[in-house]
Amino acid sequence: MVFAHLFFDYKLLRGFEGSKYVGFRWFERLFSNPNLLQYILNTLKLNLSALIFLFPLPMIFAILLNELRNLRFKKTVQTLSYLPHFVSTVVLVSMIMTIASPSLGLLGKWARAAGQTPINYLADPDYFVLVNVVSGAWQSIGWDAVIFMSALAGIDQGLYEAARIDGANRWKQTLHVTLPGLMTTFVLLLIMRVGQMLSVNFEKVYLLQNNLNLSASEMLPTFVYKTGMESRNYGYATAAGLFNSVISLVLVFAANHISRRVTDISLM
Repeated sequence: MVFAHLFFDYKLLRGFEGSKYVGFRWFERLFSNPNLLQYILNTLKLNLSALIFLFPLPMIFAILLNELRNLRFKKTVQTLSYLPHFVSTVVLVSMIMTIASPSLGLLGKWARAAGQTPINYLADPDYFVLVNVVSGAWQSIGWDAVIFMSALAGIDQGLYEAARIDGANRWKQTLHVTLPGLMTTFVLLLIMRVGQMLSVNFEKVYLLQNNLNLSASEMLPTFVYKTGMESRNYGYATAAGLFNSVISLVLVFAANHISRRVTDISLM
Protein backbone atom coordinates (compact mmCIF):
# COMPACT_ATOMS: atom_id res chain seq x y z
CA MET A 1 0.00 0.00 0.00
CA VAL A 2 2.91 2.37 0.75
CA PHE A 3 4.38 1.54 -2.66
CA ALA A 4 0.99 2.33 -4.24
CA HIS A 5 0.81 5.81 -2.74
CA LEU A 6 4.48 6.56 -3.43
CA PHE A 7 4.50 5.88 -7.17
CA PHE A 8 0.84 5.93 -8.18
CA ASP A 9 -2.01 8.37 -7.92
CA TYR A 10 -3.65 5.44 -6.19
CA LYS A 11 -7.44 4.99 -6.17
CA LEU A 12 -8.58 2.24 -3.84
CA LEU A 13 -11.57 1.13 -5.91
CA ARG A 14 -9.58 1.11 -9.15
CA GLY A 15 -6.49 -0.71 -7.89
CA PHE A 16 -3.10 -0.50 -9.61
CA GLU A 17 -4.45 -1.01 -13.10
CA GLY A 18 -6.86 1.88 -12.84
CA SER A 19 -4.50 4.24 -11.01
CA LYS A 20 -2.12 6.54 -12.83
CA TYR A 21 1.61 5.89 -12.44
CA VAL A 22 3.29 9.16 -11.39
CA GLY A 23 6.86 8.00 -10.76
CA PHE A 24 8.74 10.34 -8.41
CA ARG A 25 6.21 13.18 -8.65
CA TRP A 26 5.56 13.25 -4.91
CA PHE A 27 9.26 13.33 -4.06
CA GLU A 28 9.86 16.09 -6.59
CA ARG A 29 7.03 18.07 -5.06
CA LEU A 30 8.38 17.47 -1.56
CA PHE A 31 11.94 18.55 -2.32
CA SER A 32 10.74 21.60 -4.26
CA ASN A 33 8.64 22.74 -1.29
CA PRO A 34 10.21 26.07 -0.20
CA ASN A 35 9.22 25.41 3.42
CA LEU A 36 10.78 21.93 3.69
CA LEU A 37 14.05 23.18 5.17
CA GLN A 38 12.14 25.21 7.76
CA TYR A 39 10.11 22.14 8.73
CA ILE A 40 13.32 20.14 9.20
CA LEU A 41 14.97 22.92 11.23
CA ASN A 42 11.89 23.29 13.44
CA THR A 43 11.78 19.53 13.97
CA LEU A 44 15.44 19.40 14.99
CA LYS A 45 15.16 22.53 17.13
CA LEU A 46 12.17 21.26 19.10
CA ASN A 47 13.54 17.76 19.58
CA LEU A 48 17.18 18.69 20.20
CA SER A 49 16.11 21.12 22.91
CA ALA A 50 14.02 18.35 24.49
CA LEU A 51 16.92 15.91 24.16
CA ILE A 52 19.51 18.27 25.68
CA PHE A 53 17.42 19.57 28.56
CA LEU A 54 15.00 16.74 29.30
CA PHE A 55 16.94 13.55 28.67
CA PRO A 56 19.51 13.93 31.53
CA LEU A 57 16.87 15.10 34.05
CA PRO A 58 15.36 11.66 34.83
CA MET A 59 18.82 10.26 35.63
CA ILE A 60 19.62 13.23 37.89
CA PHE A 61 16.21 12.93 39.54
CA ALA A 62 16.74 9.18 40.11
CA ILE A 63 20.13 9.80 41.71
CA LEU A 64 18.65 12.45 44.03
CA LEU A 65 15.81 10.12 45.01
CA ASN A 66 18.29 7.36 45.69
CA GLU A 67 20.09 9.60 48.17
CA LEU A 68 16.96 10.10 50.29
CA ARG A 69 17.04 8.15 53.54
CA ASN A 70 13.45 8.82 54.66
CA LEU A 71 11.61 6.01 52.87
CA ARG A 72 8.12 7.47 53.41
CA PHE A 73 9.15 10.81 51.95
CA LYS A 74 10.94 9.04 49.11
CA LYS A 75 7.86 7.00 48.18
CA THR A 76 5.68 10.11 48.32
CA VAL A 77 7.97 12.04 46.00
CA GLN A 78 8.16 9.08 43.60
CA THR A 79 4.37 8.76 43.46
CA LEU A 80 3.80 12.47 42.91
CA SER A 81 6.42 12.55 40.16
CA TYR A 82 4.80 9.60 38.33
CA LEU A 83 1.29 11.07 38.26
CA PRO A 84 1.77 13.68 35.48
CA HIS A 85 2.73 10.88 33.07
CA PHE A 86 -0.85 9.60 33.19
CA VAL A 87 -2.33 12.98 32.26
CA SER A 88 -3.49 12.76 28.64
CA THR A 89 -1.87 15.06 26.08
CA VAL A 90 -5.19 16.78 25.41
CA VAL A 91 -5.63 17.58 29.12
CA LEU A 92 -1.99 18.71 29.36
CA VAL A 93 -2.41 21.11 26.44
CA SER A 94 -5.62 22.46 27.98
CA MET A 95 -3.74 23.10 31.22
CA ILE A 96 -0.93 24.86 29.34
CA MET A 97 -3.40 27.07 27.48
CA THR A 98 -5.17 27.96 30.71
CA ILE A 99 -1.98 28.76 32.63
CA ALA A 100 -0.40 30.70 29.74
CA SER A 101 -3.52 32.73 28.90
CA PRO A 102 -2.57 36.44 29.16
CA SER A 103 -6.07 37.40 30.31
CA LEU A 104 -7.17 34.58 32.63
CA GLY A 105 -4.05 32.49 33.18
CA LEU A 106 -1.84 32.28 36.25
CA LEU A 107 1.18 33.71 34.41
CA GLY A 108 -0.87 36.70 33.24
CA LYS A 109 -2.04 37.39 36.80
CA TRP A 110 1.53 37.24 38.10
CA ALA A 111 2.69 39.63 35.37
CA ARG A 112 -0.05 42.14 36.20
CA ALA A 113 0.69 41.84 39.91
CA ALA A 114 4.30 42.72 39.14
CA GLY A 115 3.20 45.74 37.10
CA GLN A 116 4.18 44.16 33.76
CA THR A 117 2.27 43.50 30.56
CA PRO A 118 1.24 39.81 30.29
CA ILE A 119 2.89 37.84 27.49
CA ASN A 120 0.88 35.54 25.26
CA TYR A 121 3.44 32.72 25.27
CA LEU A 122 1.52 30.51 22.86
CA ALA A 123 1.22 33.29 20.29
CA ASP A 124 4.94 34.15 20.26
CA PRO A 125 7.13 31.73 18.24
CA ASP A 126 10.15 32.69 20.37
CA TYR A 127 8.59 31.02 23.44
CA PHE A 128 7.33 27.85 21.79
CA VAL A 129 10.47 25.80 22.50
CA LEU A 130 10.44 26.93 26.14
CA VAL A 131 6.79 25.93 26.57
CA ASN A 132 7.51 22.52 25.01
CA VAL A 133 10.53 21.85 27.25
CA VAL A 134 8.96 23.00 30.54
CA SER A 135 5.73 21.07 30.00
CA GLY A 136 7.70 18.02 28.90
CA ALA A 137 9.83 18.12 32.05
CA TRP A 138 6.75 18.25 34.30
CA GLN A 139 5.05 15.36 32.53
CA SER A 140 7.92 12.94 31.94
CA ILE A 141 10.68 13.34 34.51
CA GLY A 142 9.19 11.02 37.14
CA TRP A 143 8.14 8.25 34.78
CA ASP A 144 11.38 8.29 32.79
CA ALA A 145 13.33 8.02 36.05
CA VAL A 146 11.87 4.55 36.72
CA ILE A 147 14.38 2.75 34.49
CA PHE A 148 17.28 4.60 36.12
CA MET A 149 15.96 3.66 39.57
CA SER A 150 16.02 0.03 38.43
CA ALA A 151 19.58 0.44 37.15
CA LEU A 152 20.60 1.99 40.48
CA ALA A 153 19.20 -1.02 42.33
CA GLY A 154 21.46 -3.25 40.22
CA ILE A 155 24.71 -1.54 41.20
CA ASP A 156 26.84 -3.70 43.48
CA GLN A 157 26.62 -2.25 47.00
CA GLY A 158 30.10 -3.58 47.64
CA LEU A 159 31.46 -0.86 45.39
CA TYR A 160 29.96 1.81 47.66
CA GLU A 161 31.40 0.06 50.71
CA ALA A 162 34.85 -0.05 49.12
CA ALA A 163 34.57 3.64 48.21
CA ARG A 164 33.64 4.56 51.80
CA ILE A 165 36.60 2.57 53.12
CA ASP A 166 38.83 4.56 50.76
CA GLY A 167 37.44 7.79 52.26
CA ALA A 168 35.08 8.78 49.44
CA ASN A 169 32.27 11.13 50.47
CA ARG A 170 28.74 11.01 49.00
CA TRP A 171 29.67 13.22 46.04
CA LYS A 172 32.71 11.11 45.13
CA GLN A 173 30.69 7.92 45.48
CA THR A 174 28.16 9.34 43.04
CA LEU A 175 30.89 10.46 40.66
CA HIS A 176 32.95 7.27 40.67
CA VAL A 177 30.39 4.53 41.40
CA THR A 178 26.84 5.69 40.60
CA LEU A 179 27.46 7.46 37.29
CA PRO A 180 29.63 4.68 35.78
CA GLY A 181 26.99 2.18 36.88
CA LEU A 182 24.30 4.11 35.00
CA MET A 183 26.34 4.91 31.91
CA THR A 184 25.37 1.84 29.87
CA THR A 185 21.67 2.44 30.49
CA PHE A 186 22.06 6.13 29.74
CA VAL A 187 23.86 5.61 26.43
CA LEU A 188 21.49 2.91 25.15
CA LEU A 189 18.45 5.03 25.97
CA LEU A 190 20.11 8.01 24.31
CA ILE A 191 20.66 6.09 21.06
CA MET A 192 17.02 4.99 20.99
CA ARG A 193 15.81 8.50 21.81
CA VAL A 194 17.85 9.92 18.92
CA GLY A 195 16.01 7.55 16.59
CA GLN A 196 12.68 8.90 17.80
CA MET A 197 13.80 12.52 17.60
CA LEU A 198 11.82 13.40 14.48
CA SER A 199 8.51 12.08 15.80
CA VAL A 200 8.57 12.69 19.55
CA ASN A 201 6.02 15.14 21.03
CA PHE A 202 3.91 15.14 17.86
CA GLU A 203 0.55 15.23 19.67
CA LYS A 204 1.49 18.05 22.02
CA VAL A 205 3.11 20.17 19.31
CA TYR A 206 0.15 19.69 16.98
CA LEU A 207 -2.37 20.66 19.65
CA LEU A 208 -0.37 23.71 20.71
CA GLN A 209 -0.12 25.02 17.15
CA ASN A 210 -1.91 28.15 16.02
CA ASN A 211 -1.48 30.57 13.13
CA LEU A 212 0.71 32.88 15.23
CA ASN A 213 3.31 30.31 16.33
CA LEU A 214 3.29 28.20 13.15
CA SER A 215 6.69 29.50 12.04
CA ALA A 216 8.26 27.74 15.05
CA SER A 217 5.86 24.83 15.60
CA GLU A 218 5.34 23.34 12.13
CA MET A 219 7.60 20.30 11.86
CA LEU A 220 7.82 17.29 9.56
CA PRO A 221 5.42 14.99 11.48
CA THR A 222 2.74 17.69 11.73
CA PHE A 223 3.22 18.52 8.05
CA VAL A 224 2.79 14.82 7.15
CA TYR A 225 -0.38 14.58 9.26
CA LYS A 226 -1.94 17.71 7.78
CA THR A 227 -1.04 16.70 4.23
CA GLY A 228 -2.43 13.18 4.59
CA MET A 229 -5.33 13.46 7.03
CA GLU A 230 -6.54 17.01 6.48
CA SER A 231 -5.70 17.61 2.81
CA ARG A 232 -6.08 13.89 1.93
CA ASN A 233 -3.06 14.01 -0.35
CA TYR A 234 -1.90 10.54 0.60
CA GLY A 235 0.87 10.20 -1.96
CA TYR A 236 2.53 13.45 -0.95
CA ALA A 237 2.14 12.60 2.76
CA THR A 238 3.62 9.12 2.22
CA ALA A 239 6.67 10.57 0.48
CA ALA A 240 7.16 13.07 3.32
CA GLY A 241 6.69 10.33 5.93
CA LEU A 242 9.26 8.10 4.21
CA PHE A 243 11.71 11.01 4.10
CA ASN A 244 11.15 11.54 7.83
CA SER A 245 11.79 7.84 8.51
CA VAL A 246 15.00 7.83 6.47
CA ILE A 247 16.37 10.77 8.45
CA SER A 248 15.49 8.97 11.71
CA LEU A 249 17.30 5.82 10.52
CA VAL A 250 20.40 7.83 9.62
CA LEU A 251 20.37 9.48 13.05
CA VAL A 252 20.17 6.09 14.79
CA PHE A 253 23.13 4.69 12.87
CA ALA A 254 25.13 7.88 13.42
CA ALA A 255 24.43 7.90 17.17
CA ASN A 256 25.21 4.19 17.44
CA HIS A 257 28.50 4.61 15.54
CA ILE A 258 29.60 7.57 17.66
CA SER A 259 28.68 5.73 20.86
CA ARG A 260 30.63 2.64 19.80
CA ARG A 261 33.69 4.74 18.97
CA VAL A 262 33.57 6.85 22.15
CA THR A 263 32.20 4.55 24.87
CA ASP A 264 32.32 1.02 23.33
CA ILE A 265 28.57 0.80 24.01
CA SER A 266 26.19 0.21 21.08
CA LEU A 267 22.94 -1.45 20.08
CA MET A 268 24.60 -3.69 17.51
